[in-house]
Amino acid sequence: MKKIFITILLVAGAATASQAQKYRTAAGIRLGGDQFGATVQQRIAEKTTLEGIALVGSREYSGTLLYQRHWPMLGKRFNYYLGGGGHIGNLKDQGVFTGLDAIVGVEYKINGLPILLSADVKPALHFNHEDWVNLATGISIRYVIVPEKKEKKRIWPFGKQEVEEEKSGWPFGKKKEPETPKKKVWPFGKKEEPAPEPEPEKRIDLNKIFKKKEN
Repeated sequence: MKKIFITILLVAGAATASQAQKYRTAAGIRLGGDQFGATVQQRIAEKTTLEGIALVGSREYSGTLLYQRHWPMLGKRFNYYLGGGGHIGNLKDQGVFTGLDAIVGVEYKINGLPILLSADVKPALHFNHEDWVNLATGISIRYVIVPEKKEKKRIWPFGKQEVEEEKSGWPFGKKKEPETPKKKVWPFGKKEEPAPEPEPEKRIDLNKIFKKKEN
């Protein structure tokens, strides 16, 4: 098992780092020592997952729930993780047992395929078990069931919608400003203004003229 663990480390380290395909849910099989079973990994936050493990052995079966935190190594496809949790199971001739778990491992996403490979070391402390402490190793192969959703850019309706109102297309180009009302034409041309009233005629006062001459 240790040789398998080292082999996965070397293969993942030699792989070319590139953009990772993120995932939300992955499930598969787990092999470790004389036990085998199923594993389901669910992302609950950024770089954080919950993993459920169900294992069956020659003399016992158990279920484990682990909280894990991930960090990238040599690119986003290859990362390591740390975590902890607890387990409950049943041992032949002994009955129900419980315990606490820790885990440290590495995970690699195969380029172009929805497959995850991981290898880990999982020490456990048992209660009501013939072995109080166990240092288990295992490998897991998971299939990505639910990939990470990519946010799509909104198109409105045939191009990118601008935030500012002045640049927005509505719907096929620049939004037109409301037109100012036009002056009324009456009815086939400009309406003629009414003619001004004639000024009153100036009257000549002859009496004033004769008085000036007499003086």
